[in-house]
Amino acid sequence: MNRLFVFGLGYSATTLARRLLAGGWRVGGTVRSEEKAAALKDEGVEAVVFDGGRDGSAVAAEAMAGASHLLTSISPGEEGDPVLLTHRDAIAAQAETLRWIGYLSTIGVYGDAGGAWIDEETSPEPPNARTKRRVEAEAQWLALGRAIGVPTAVFRIAGIYGPGRNQLRQLKEGTAKRLVKPGQVFNRIHVDDIASAVAASMARPAQGRVYNLADDLPMPPQDVVTFAAGLLGVEPPPEVPFETAELSPMARSFYASSKRVSNRRIKEELGVELRYPTYREGLTALAAAGEGA
Repeated sequence: MNRLFVFGLGYSATTLARRLLAGGWRVGGTVRSEEKAAALKDEGVEAVVFDGGRDGSAVAAEAMAGASHLLTSISPGEEGDPVLLTHRDAIAAQAETLRWIGYLSTIGVYGDAGGAWIDEETSPEPPNARTKRRVEAEAQWLALGRAIGVPTAVFRIAGIYGPGRNQLRQLKEGTAKRLVKPGQVFNRIHVDDIASAVAASMARPAQGRVYNLADDLPMPPQDVVTFAAGLLGVEPPPEVPFETAELSPMARSFYASSKRVSNRRIKEELGVELRYPTYREGLTALAAAGEGA
């Protein structure tokens, strides 16, 4: 039987898990609290608690045993990738049963391209310590896959949106902002399209491949908020110059890079057809489903 085990059942990975469960897969994985583990167990996910440290690593290793596919979405910390630090040997010991490994990363590893188009052949230029650790973790996962002979893929993901996590919801809650930074553009991707692309890689495993998960239309962020406001029939929030905006260091670093990310590889190699090729289709569908009402 096909069985996926996920280190880090967050927003994107849980969407994939639900899709595979509906297709008859067994799915297990880790979460950070007993409450979330109980909620996912009610949905049929074999969830266990793992906080990224040594405590609980034996429980996670036992739960992972017998998996045919392995996905990790846990971010690396200052000491490195917590899954590799605690489970490298256990993963290697499963080389005979594993048929695929996937690692969820971010397009942030490319750094700033000044609004130019980039693809998977573009060399990463991580702009800070956080994204440097991402590049290191990517390389370590690919190296592990080669060493144990299990096809391993890295997914560099653009700005994620979907149910409960979108500009419509932000407008309703009063947290939406239209920050304007001249020349700023970036891609987004609907969480359902992330699940489709990862599932396509699982069906067509290839060793050492890197895939950009992004939509077809990189746009300035303020334009997306304006479109969402139009769907709800409300006035968009006022434009705020980036230079004077009050932002956390994390948010400010997000606006430090501008790029247009090509998704051609997932289409040509994996046969992915995006359900929501731009934010317009994605937000329109979310509004029709009641988001922001």
